[in-house]
Amino acid sequence: MFLPLTPLRCLHRAIDVFGSRIGLVCGERQFTYREFGERVERLGSGLVRLGVQPGDRVAYLSFNNHQLLEGYYGVVQAGGIIAPLNIRLSLAELTEILRHCGPRMVIFENEFAPMAVQLRQTCKSVERWVSLDDPADPAEISYEEILSLGEPGRADVRSIDEMSIAELFYTSGSTGAPKGVALSHRGLYLHALSVAALYKNPETMVELHTIPLFHANGWGRPQASTMLGVKQVMLRRFEPSAVLRLIQQHRATDMCMVPTMAQALLHCPDRAGFDTTSLRRIMIGGAASSPELVERVEKAFSGCECVSGYGLTETSPVLTVSIWNGAPYESEVDRIQRQAMAGWPTAGTEIRVVDAQGKDVPRDGATVGEIVVRGDQVMEGYYRDPEATRAAIAGGWFHTGDMAVWDEQSYVNIVDRKKEIIISGGENVSSVEIEKAIGSHPAVLECAVVSAPDDTWGEIPAAIVTRKPGAALTEEDLRAHLQQRLSRYKLPRIIEFRDEPLPKSGTGKIRKLELREKFWSGKQKRVQG
Repeated sequence: MFLPLTPLRCLHRAIDVFGSRIGLVCGERQFTYREFGERVERLGSGLVRLGVQPGDRVAYLSFNNHQLLEGYYGVVQAGGIIAPLNIRLSLAELTEILRHCGPRMVIFENEFAPMAVQLRQTCKSVERWVSLDDPADPAEISYEEILSLGEPGRADVRSIDEMSIAELFYTSGSTGAPKGVALSHRGLYLHALSVAALYKNPETMVELHTIPLFHANGWGRPQASTMLGVKQVMLRRFEPSAVLRLIQQHRATDMCMVPTMAQALLHCPDRAGFDTTSLRRIMIGGAASSPELVERVEKAFSGCECVSGYGLTETSPVLTVSIWNGAPYESEVDRIQRQAMAGWPTAGTEIRVVDAQGKDVPRDGATVGEIVVRGDQVMEGYYRDPEATRAAIAGGWFHTGDMAVWDEQSYVNIVDRKKEIIISGGENVSSVEIEKAIGSHPAVLECAVVSAPDDTWGEIPAAIVTRKPGAALTEEDLRAHLQQRLSRYKLPRIIEFRDEPLPKSGTGKIRKLELREKFWSGKQKRVQG
């Protein structure tokens, strides 16, 4: 029997199997999966009554909350395409995205009402502006009013084209202009299955959504958690004490973070005052981790496993994980090192590491190549951008732009972004490797390594570093630390300390383009081969 694949089936299973279980906690409110499902159904039918038609985009400008997660199913039930927006983008960036994706409706929190007023002037094609709270200028109707227009009623999944677009996400723009990633019903459902297979004891699992749901690391798990009836707790915005408080209050077992979030949690002065013994697994993704960070997290949260994951918005997102695959570890050091790697492919994912001619590089854990992938969860393409799609998907493989090494166990270890490899004196230098070495110093809070121009070497590594509060760290101290860990040609020629936090995207990724600009401003960066 053929039944179309769609993320709506994740919700339908949760209602049928786990209907009376608490499925969602958001502030003081909580919903069983049956209650959550009814709100989704009312949203879907309400949107249809307001004119949302198949293929229409519905954009959200919101922090993490239950309404945003309802949109992941309700907009799709209406036949529309949900397009969550990065709340940290500028007016100009949001205007560009809204003009590109052309939503029929924008749903926003009142906190973003001033932004919505300005966007309404620059994005005239948007027909309706909806407030998640009480109606606010420029809202024409509130979210709850849409639900009151709707009625309970499950969508007939047999009518869905599983290859049609269900979700539209714009890339972070940390290494270039944002592009719209079109994800199909089929790809999202199969991705949810592959992620669900990685869960440990889902019957007692409590997922804390620490990463914004507009980002790949945030929305990559809710569908799998819904499918398995996991209790999901919303974190409105990341603040270390708030995270620790929710862990203690709801006995959270699992959460995902980017490395900068993990560092902030480790250095939170209130951490020792909270009971975090319920934690079972922390997954770090969004940027390369390090063995030192994995070890620190496991020591700080006793009994909690810290693993890594890797993926892209274009891949729904999870491609690899460093969860134990059954192969014996050679030592405790080997275990920590492997858990800091991107890991091995998830079910439904094929990965290769190739050279410039598209041939597999040796599986020796040393030879660098580009990661190319194919699988059920890879995007259909970039929205309204066939040229970028053809450039990214060539020869039947999606070219990630990430440079890595791999070994006989198919463990992948990210070295750098292809565009961020520093070529100094003809040698390829990994900015990620240098960042990991700098981050291993106990006085370092965060760092970034970018290329800087040099008349002799072409490019040289430049490190921008922030110290932990109250820590004393000099350039001489850091250089002595790095000389024990890096080859001479990899040592940063420039070390710059900053007192303020490094600039970040809406998901906590450090904006290297912005940092690099200082060094290259006024110079023409040579084209790298």
